[in-house]
Amino acid sequence: MARGLTQRQEAILQFVMDYTQKEGYPPSIREIGKHFKIGSLRGVTVHLDALARKGYIERANTPRSIKITHPSFQSSNRVTLLPLLGSIAAGIPITAQEQVEDMIPVPTEMVHNIEGAFLLRVRGDSMSGEGIMPRDLVLVKPQLTANHGDIVAVLLGDEATVKRIHFGEQSVRLMPSNPAYEPIVIDREDARIIGRIIGLFRDYEGMAF
Repeated sequence: MARGLTQRQEAILQFVMDYTQKEGYPPSIREIGKHFKIGSLRGVTVHLDALARKGYIERANTPRSIKITHPSFQSSNRVTLLPLLGSIAAGIPITAQEQVEDMIPVPTEMVHNIEGAFLLRVRGDSMSGEGIMPRDLVLVKPQLTANHGDIVAVLLGDEATVKRIHFGEQSVRLMPSNPAYEPIVIDREDARIIGRIIGLFRDYEGMAF
């Protein structure tokens, strides 16, 4: 528990952070009340006033004005190191040390409910139509299954390829989004899905990763 906060105050603070991260702006008092089943606006503002007195937030007399100010809860201080993988040899655990090129910090909010997330560097421009460019890092949620149309990482030999997956009766088509490339067709039982793409990072200067 954050120091000096009640369980309800900490829960409201976490909700404000998660909502802001997802939507790009803070929740309204009414939305906080609805989420926590607090029957009156005053019931919400009591908790917000307490968070403000304790130095965790600031807010103005305008809608959606909640701003998290406590240093411990600034997004720049909330990062998780994820492995950037190189070659992925069959039979070796995905994040085995010999397959890790580097450890890259990513915002904790992107992966706080995901076990074993990892990064892959994009090679080639076959997914440029999806806005996925060479040298981008894609954030992968590990899973062995996917839905038709998901963008996934699939293991082909000892390399992972990123494509949109289409399932047929007997085969799987790994679909590029660049018309210069043909789909990759493989037997359904040979489609070794290692994860679903849930995020992307781009370094325009080529300096960070």
